[in-house]
Amino acid sequence: MLDGPNTLAGTDLRRIGAHPDHWYPLAWSREVKPGRALGTRFAGEPIVLVRSKEGDVFALEDRCAHRQVPLHKGVVDGEAIRCCYHGWAYDRTGRCTDVPYLGKGRLPNGVRAYPCREAEGLVFVFPGDAALAESCPFPALGSVANPAYKTRRFGKPIGCHYTFMHENLMDMNHQFLHRAQMGQIRPRFLGRRMGEDWLEIDYTFARKGGGQSLGERVVFGSKRVGGWENNRDKMTIRTEYPYQTLKIWAGDDIPVMDLWIVYVPLDAEQRTNRTFGLLSVRRPRIPGLIDAAWPFLVFFTERIFAEDRAIVEMEQAAHDRQGCDMNQEVFPAIQDLRGLLAACGAAPVS
Repeated sequence: MLDGPNTLAGTDLRRIGAHPDHWYPLAWSREVKPGRALGTRFAGEPIVLVRSKEGDVFALEDRCAHRQVPLHKGVVDGEAIRCCYHGWAYDRTGRCTDVPYLGKGRLPNGVRAYPCREAEGLVFVFPGDAALAESCPFPALGSVANPAYKTRRFGKPIGCHYTFMHENLMDMNHQFLHRAQMGQIRPRFLGRRMGEDWLEIDYTFARKGGGQSLGERVVFGSKRVGGWENNRDKMTIRTEYPYQTLKIWAGDDIPVMDLWIVYVPLDAEQRTNRTFGLLSVRRPRIPGLIDAAWPFLVFFTERIFAEDRAIVEMEQAAHDRQGCDMNQEVFPAIQDLRGLLAACGAAPVS
């Protein structure tokens, strides 16, 4: 429940931590090379991803139990990783399996291991209570596995709290920000549905001026007479904590665009996040058309994402300058979203 213009029951939403008891991608599969290790972070926790030469990945806390130096600086040795300093070896369970200058019966304690899974080009880690990993639902990744779609994988570090990202995508009233890319588009809020850990909003749009760019046509389907007049398109945006999806429909039960996205906090204060997105666009009937138009879609979406990234970083800068969240939120759907994020998040961080 809102308590004044900027608080939720007296708690600053921008200090609510992302709850660790979920599956989060920490890297793209292509970033973890065979026989190599990659240092990553979740909310300040250093985590090393290790891929054996055989190809599978495991995750450990990124420190050697001996002198605390990062394990990602070490060497992958079969199904283990050796610290770069003294050669201590750790297997996928985190157990110390070898100290070169000690006997096998004198091995010290190891390091924490994290549940780890790989799916659709992403390496997921469960940073919370490992005992909950098996029972925690693994996210459905949209239409990325459907051959009827072409998918773009994207994401960059962004200098803001993850809640700004949820609000930005969910609130289509910010289309004025994208007027140079999208023309004059007016969103119409159709309604919302809400559960214990999810919120879903429907919009439709009317074009008030300007024409569709080629990138828009690739994303939203072929150009229609009158553009988006008569509210012929519907968009559904859903936060199912901690993930978000955006689907665009064109009169049937199969989306023409299907976006899955998540925001992974990097630092302990959670003032930066790394975005991982899967943007799937339904292939048109003409073979090869989407491949020819794909560079225009990439250009178009990059411009949109750049504007969103700049604006949420401005929001974070304002929060830090003011020392609290002074947003005057008036849209009831976003008020609901803020309540959901506060309820599902972890204890406030400093």
